[in-house]
Amino acid sequence: MALPGELWAELAAEQRIFCSVLLFSWAVYLWEAFLAHRQRRVYRTTTHVPQELGQIMDSETFEKSRLYQLDKSTFSFWSGLYSEVEGTMILLCGGIPFLWNLSGQISGGAGFGPEYEIVQSLVFLLLATLFSAVTGLPWSLYNTFVIEEKHGFNQQTLGFFFKDAIKKFVVTQCILLPVTSLLLYIIKIGGDYFFIYAWLFTLVVSLVLVTIYADYIAPLFDKFIPLPEGELKQQIETMAKSIDFPLTKVYVVEGSKRSSHSNAYFYGFFKNKRIVLFDTLLEDYSALNKEPAEGEDGENEDSKSKTKNKKQGCKNEEVLAVLGHELGHWKLGHTVKNIIISQMNSFLCFFLFAVLIGRKELFAAFGFYDTQPTLIGLMIIFQFIFSPYNEVLSFCLTVLSRRFEFQADAFAKELGKAKDLYSALIKLNKDNLGFPVSDWIFSMWHYSHPPLLERLQALKVAKQE
Repeated sequence: MALPGELWAELAAEQRIFCSVLLFSWAVYLWEAFLAHRQRRVYRTTTHVPQELGQIMDSETFEKSRLYQLDKSTFSFWSGLYSEVEGTMILLCGGIPFLWNLSGQISGGAGFGPEYEIVQSLVFLLLATLFSAVTGLPWSLYNTFVIEEKHGFNQQTLGFFFKDAIKKFVVTQCILLPVTSLLLYIIKIGGDYFFIYAWLFTLVVSLVLVTIYADYIAPLFDKFIPLPEGELKQQIETMAKSIDFPLTKVYVVEGSKRSSHSNAYFYGFFKNKRIVLFDTLLEDYSALNKEPAEGEDGENEDSKSKTKNKKQGCKNEEVLAVLGHELGHWKLGHTVKNIIISQMNSFLCFFLFAVLIGRKELFAAFGFYDTQPTLIGLMIIFQFIFSPYNEVLSFCLTVLSRRFEFQADAFAKELGKAKDLYSALIKLNKDNLGFPVSDWIFSMWHYSHPPLLERLQALKVAKQE
């Protein structure tokens, strides 16, 4: 009887590659399922507010957040299992070469023969993203209109949801297809050093997208309005000036039309920085805190308003503390460091792609025996061959992100915002129904932000002072 090692050695190179990809994919899934199981056990068993949280969270909010996170975790388990089974069946049944051949037939029917590989690649990309959107639609509907609705976060109507989904798909294609066609063309004509040109191209594209996103792309989905003149705007401008942050504009985005979750961020390069605040973050601006006008039923064709007993969002001082944290990321160079790490990783990946693209066994492993399309090579190498590296990198970036969050909190403390940030973190955790108790392995592997208790403990000394 042959040993497993002997059977493995007898397999052809492409068979070993295929089996390795499949086995690693399931190993990652089982690891994630194990971590999620540990965290769900925390949700199920931690039914009372721990003593150390007694001054932070009331029992009613604690129970609401526990049930919300338990529902999300259960949903994540089933959607993750479906995704893994779907991906496995696509690989086992030759779904990728089938879709490539179908793309060739469609492009050929339009008068573009096999020599027009870029055209066929774009058809393949369009079909692949359409398939992904359609198969993911039931899960997205359930998440939005069952889980988010059940726990009071969803503000969308069904019509708004579908209009938004179609708009997202169209905008994605308008960006993805031209960028991909140019990238493939650069790889084709780039010669031996194509990986340098490809990397430079993706760098420029990413910088352009970051620059134009909030001005031209995000407004297609949400309404952006300048923060009205007043005390809050003046305080934001004063704080920005005190740390030499080159602020040019402050926007409020109507996130409440979509969800009652809150957020804030800044964007822009050099001397042209803008701050974006979700209206759900601002107690005085959130539509969720406003009573419907007389004669209105609180619902229009795009969104619905739910009256809440408790006000959502933060007071002006707390908003300033949250922004002090966000501006800390800029002042401490976290944004630049993340860009450098991202681009170093991108360059390394393109270099390794250049090394591996000529290996025919990589294509044969996924059913491409007679042709080696560049787009398929990108998919195989970046998505499958690099998957172990991507997992390790993702964990390292998660650890680094937590370190950056502590540093940004410390920066806000130095601005004298410790007390307000302390109360803002509690309020935001309550508004978003964050569960403050975590399994340590799950937290270590997944949380890009430190757990609430750890952040509050770090702020506590300064708060008491």
